[in-house]
Amino acid sequence: MDYHSGKWKAKRKKVLKRDGYMCQYCRRVGKRVDAVTVHHIYPAEKYPQHIWCDWNLISLCGQCHDKMHSRANGMLTADGENLKRLADRRKRAAPPVLQGNF
Repeated sequence: MDYHSGKWKAKRKKVLKRDGYMCQYCRRVGKRVDAVTVHHIYPAEKYPQHIWCDWNLISLCGQCHDKMHSRANGMLTADGENLKRLADRRKRAAPPVLQGNF
């Protein structure tokens, strides 16, 4: 995933605008915090088929983004897994995980 590409920058801008430039994780508890990151709910490395799907992207503040996955090992945290479950409810089915290294 090239986070410096023009395609990603355009997608990021679209998602931030869709979400009102506000952190959607903070919003669920009534806080209004500016979003600085667009996060892949299903990680881009494991689910490359969903990199560009709007349902898989959410605007987050830096603090909430750090809560979603461990910087040490890249694995989703409990909050990251919870966000996946919330996305699953919207989609009614989880996308299949791809096997192999990406």
